[in-house]
Amino acid sequence: MLGLVQKYANKPAEEWTPLFYRILQSRIRDWYRKHKVRSRWMSWLGVNKQDDEESQDPMENFADPAASEPQQTLANENSIAILEAAIHCLPLRQQQAFLLRSWEGLSVANTATAMSCSQGSVKTHYSRALASLRKELEGHWP
Repeated sequence: MLGLVQKYANKPAEEWTPLFYRILQSRIRDWYRKHKVRSRWMSWLGVNKQDDEESQDPMENFADPAASEPQQTLANENSIAILEAAIHCLPLRQQQAFLLRSWEGLSVANTATAMSCSQGSVKTHYSRALASLRKELEGHWP
């Protein structure tokens, strides 16, 4: 977000959303690249990262009074896991088009800017993603 403000403050406000997603995608790629290099060095040096139980938040152990029934929660978690697996099976460009259009609510033009492609490509990727997801999930959702 800071990179967006520093470099693109002079751009119109309607261009900020696709620019933000482009910057975010670049930062995610950079993190994975850096993590891959560091993990190679750490494994070569014999350093293992261990999770400290002390670093966990003790509030996470308390029950949520507003929680739903356990059966419904399990069914929701299973449905979400199935949906996530279906989305991960899509090609990367279809994943991006689907997530930006459906979940983030971006327009075709803003999605095209965020994905660095034409509006026609966004429409094609999004249509193919929907068709694949409908076929994959037809037994799970109406």
